[in-house]
Amino acid sequence: MSRRCDLTGIGSQTGHKVSHSNHKTLVRFMPNLQQVSLRSDVLDGTVRLRVTAATLRSVEHNGGLDEFLLTRSDSKLTDKAKRLKRKIKKQVAAKAA
Repeated sequence: MSRRCDLTGIGSQTGHKVSHSNHKTLVRFMPNLQQVSLRSDVLDGTVRLRVTAATLRSVEHNGGLDEFLLTRSDSKLTDKAKRLKRKIKKQVAAKAA
């Protein structure tokens, strides 16, 4: 299982841990991934995703999974999130018709 956010694609980053004597050691900073079940009102069910804590706060701030995906541009989403967004758009169009 890769250590990437299912919605935004945020993965591990590299950097230096700097000691008091200014000695630099290369380290990997891992994202804070959480396994969550997010409710989709349009799809009328839950979706299980691995998302970072920061992304989860953004989803809640935007009013839920559906609104988060519909307001986010495709260039900022992963392939899994794009597929989910297409399903949501299709359901919205079907309910409107």
